Amino acid sequence: MTFQEQIQQGIPSQLPEIKHYETSINHAPKRKDILGEEEKKLAIKNALRYFEPHLHADLLPEFRQELDDYGRIYMYRFRPDYEMKARPITDYPGKSEQAKAIMLMIQNNLDYAVAQHPHELITYGGNGAVFSNWAQYLLTMKYLSEMTDEQTLVMYSGHPMGLFPSHKDAPRVVVTNGMMIPNYSKPDDWEKFNALGVTQYGQMTAGSYMYIGPQGIVHGTTITVLNAFRKINKEPKGGIFVTSGLGGMSGAQPKAGNIAGCITICAEVNPKITKIRHDQKWINEVYENLDTLVERVKEAQQNKETVSLAYLGNVVEVWEEFADKKVKIDIGSDQTSLHNPWAGGYYPVGQSFEESNTMMADNPELFKDKVQESLRRHAEAINRHTEQGTYFFDYGNAFLLEASRAGANVMAENPTLGREFKYPSYVQDIMGPMCFDYGFGPFRWVCTSGKPEDLKTTDDIACKVLEEIQKNSPEDIQQQMKDNIQWIKGAQENKLVVGSQARILYADAEGRMKIAEAFNKAIKNGEIGSVVLGRDHHDVSGTDSPYRETSNIYDGSRFTADMAIHNVIGDSFRGATWVSIHNGGGVGWGEVINGGFGMLLDGSEEADRKLKSMLFWDVNNGISRRSWARNEGAIFAIKRAMEAEPNLKVTLPNLVDESLL
Repeated sequence: MTFQEQIQQGIPSQLPEIKHYETSINHAPKRKDILGEEEKKLAIKNALRYFEPHLHADLLPEFRQELDDYGRIYMYRFRPDYEMKARPITDYPGKSEQAKAIMLMIQNNLDYAVAQHPHELITYGGNGAVFSNWAQYLLTMKYLSEMTDEQTLVMYSGHPMGLFPSHKDAPRVVVTNGMMIPNYSKPDDWEKFNALGVTQYGQMTAGSYMYIGPQGIVHGTTITVLNAFRKINKEPKGGIFVTSGLGGMSGAQPKAGNIAGCITICAEVNPKITKIRHDQKWINEVYENLDTLVERVKEAQQNKETVSLAYLGNVVEVWEEFADKKVKIDIGSDQTSLHNPWAGGYYPVGQSFEESNTMMADNPELFKDKVQESLRRHAEAINRHTEQGTYFFDYGNAFLLEASRAGANVMAENPTLGREFKYPSYVQDIMGPMCFDYGFGPFRWVCTSGKPEDLKTTDDIACKVLEEIQKNSPEDIQQQMKDNIQWIKGAQENKLVVGSQARILYADAEGRMKIAEAFNKAIKNGEIGSVVLGRDHHDVSGTDSPYRETSNIYDGSRFTADMAIHNVIGDSFRGATWVSIHNGGGVGWGEVINGGFGMLLDGSEEADRKLKSMLFWDVNNGISRRSWARNEGAIFAIKRAMEAEPNLKVTLPNLVDESLL
């Protein structure tokens, strides 16, 4: 069968050959055995409903074995034989160009070069899934190949509920992931209901098909590192940045450190992902011995090198060793997946990667104790450094939250509302006041032709647009404009593409609309093929996350999720090609609500109309909320937006004289 025929076939009526478990692939850890015997029967029954009855007798024992061996039913047998990668949009079968673009993005999220655990359909973060099993993938791709622009595909946490009649201005796909009743959003609830096959963790951009590899976070991390050094009034050259994690999101840190110009030390316990990042040249050197690492760091300091060093081992050892050897860390953070602490997101110090994976599945209570013990040690080592002047910030991965739950010494001596912890979230100190409040966030695009020359053209267009905007930009946002122009000019030479021909930069509403408008014009003129627009959920408006995206909201509303819900509803009727809303992305199940979109630009007048309507809302919804919280930069930004658009009328806060209080 051709690739197109396999897509159109969907779930085969005859059993394909059994797929052998490939040990060379980076696999998800075994999940805890959380289901009772009756629940296991239900999980198998749920899985079998995707298949015709004559296949059930053969598949039942196979699915039971997967459930016993891995804690989930992935349906490995149904993994496609074709190469999983984003193809040019013309390679996909279908009646709708928008649907073809979504197929392209789904495959990009599962590309072996992009996905963390591709055979388990997990893109990043340890549990951020595009689908829960391969039947869902096959059926979704089949539906997309059949849909017209008068239909909408409805996705229930990885499950394609079906194609429904709609209209051409409606989203082609509406995605929800993990939208639980609030009292059922504890970590074990995810384990249970995911094992039953009725919900999944979409992370931020995995389950919304908008992940573009580590590049998606490189830019934000670069800005964070640059501004962290600015905050301590130090040049990055010769400065030391210590962190951990080389996975889907965290793998961006060494590359970002190199772009910023510092010495980056990033610890990772998983040898496979460490090798992948080294092979991709996202890290320069790998070390397994602490003494050798210390000597190399001192040499790099002396020579003021720009270099990224991976330590294959636990980051707690690095913090402790550097404290003992008096190695001064300038800035520090952590990007292990502590939103998922008991299932592979964080590995305890003092035992091997393999021992941890075994304990995680076979003795989860002991594993939890070991993780919490490690977190206490981790925090204590960080405290030793900060007492000597290190600037430490939480990278929004729930490090401080989980450390506090473990009883670590991370709470502020004099806590205030929104500043409970000893150390700030990076959004509180850096990204919130410097970027999000002004509307700057991670705007991204993908060239559906798959041609590197199209990406180069879009880079040039974006740079030209930003330089033109900068000429008349107010002083308040000049630094943001300079950083982004510098970024886009260096994007090609930094070889950031992994998977699809994609790019990201931080832009405000004006920048996003003008860049998108210029792309659409270039498509119409035949200069480039069609382009998919999107953004990270980690943005101005899309995410309500009290310990990350909205951690610099101090009016008491940071635990509300109205903004994210309004955002996705507003995007859906203003022209998005697809929309998504998730529970749990980035910081943990039950800790955040986050939403995103995708939009296909095809050179048409309809696309031009939609991009102007939707992108303006997508940013200014968040600025208005931040303004109402009395954030100074957001008040400035929303007033500027109202001047530019007479139809925008936002409720502004009246500020209270503090002395009256």
